[in-house]
Amino acid sequence: MLSPAAYSMLVAVPTHGVGTRSDLPLPFGVLLVSALAALLISFLAIGVLWREPRLRSSQGIVLPSLAASVLDSRWLRRVAQTLSVALTLWTLVALLAGPDSARNPVPHIVYVWLWVGLAFVSMLFGPVWRVINPVRLLHSGLLRLARVSPDLAVVRYRAGWWPAALGLGVFTWVELVATDNTSLPFLRLLILGYLLVSILGAGLFGRAWFDRADPFEAWSRLLGALAPLGRRDDGRWVLRTPLHGINELHGERGLVATVAVMLGSTAYDGFSANLSWATFVQTSAVPAPVLKTATMLGFFAAVAVTLWLASAASMALSGKGIRDSFYFVSDFAPSLIPIAGGYVVAHYWSLFVYQAPVGLALLSDPLGTGADLLGTAGVTPNDTLVQATLVATIQAVSIVVGHLLGVLAAHERAVSVLDRRSAIVGQIPLMVIMLGYTFAGLTILFTP
Repeated sequence: MLSPAAYSMLVAVPTHGVGTRSDLPLPFGVLLVSALAALLISFLAIGVLWREPRLRSSQGIVLPSLAASVLDSRWLRRVAQTLSVALTLWTLVALLAGPDSARNPVPHIVYVWLWVGLAFVSMLFGPVWRVINPVRLLHSGLLRLARVSPDLAVVRYRAGWWPAALGLGVFTWVELVATDNTSLPFLRLLILGYLLVSILGAGLFGRAWFDRADPFEAWSRLLGALAPLGRRDDGRWVLRTPLHGINELHGERGLVATVAVMLGSTAYDGFSANLSWATFVQTSAVPAPVLKTATMLGFFAAVAVTLWLASAASMALSGKGIRDSFYFVSDFAPSLIPIAGGYVVAHYWSLFVYQAPVGLALLSDPLGTGADLLGTAGVTPNDTLVQATLVATIQAVSIVVGHLLGVLAAHERAVSVLDRRSAIVGQIPLMVIMLGYTFAGLTILFTP
């Protein structure tokens, strides 16, 4: 079992990436120029070689029947759901009766396992939160007990992704701006608010609320589009590229805002760890929460506005009207999801691999009595996974790969909705903003 001193040491670990420019395998200038050149060359190459839509939902390597049967099995789903419910109840015990100290596992469950862990698992296996969401399970269980149709809804849902965008924005504010966000009173209020909103939404709109409005299901679904596991049109499980999952997403109301929050939140997270910014916040006459909130909203707006401006310029170059840009920007928004996924890996790798085991150790003693109920109190992080050079390499590679996938996804979408000439010419503004995102992302990550 970990000693109090060990606990203090572990929870004091920085929650962001530990890589710096001096830890990069290449000089920062060389890395930056290489990354931008790779994107530009890729854009020119696919413009010549990729002349028509290539991504079809019928593509992929079909999984062996045994693997497919396991994935489709009811017992696998039930085991996953049982573990989710058990973890939820165990966490509620710690939330309601545990100590309000660093020994309580709830902050790790919320900010590390739920936020970051869910993102990583979704990018590997797909939108898993749809299957194990305990609030969705509670809703369906209550309807089943009442012998009511699972499609019951008082009002037809029409809000698209907007509630999810708002929910993700609020959670980002809680994680990165709110003070005392790890205290039990704060977490109790946060979780109670989420439960009330979810129950009210599901009561009014039925399970459609979870499909689009729940922020964590949206987080899992959109990042889950990058997963190598997917289904063909005929329902068979296949291994496929991240581009196939992204290509299945289509423009919907509020999707631009949701993607802007996903991308802007991780960008602001990296920016807020900058020493110069921290010094400015501390010395500014503006209250820190106000300044941080305004800056965070500015990051969200910057992604949405630059995306729309690029879309408007693309439509103008393609000989179409500005009004068409509102439709095109929504169709193009999924192309930013690989970039958001790359930012998630870059910013949260060290946090997850180091703090997730700490959460598991703390979870064995939910009441803070010194017990080891799960036998995991002795679990400690692996220092090898947070070596500075390794982390810096993972950060740089994930950013560059995410942007390369974004370029490919954008090109596929462009040749799908525009004619040949318009697709090439119209992508130039979009390519410019992706180059800008790459420059900004790498600079934010590796600026001391």
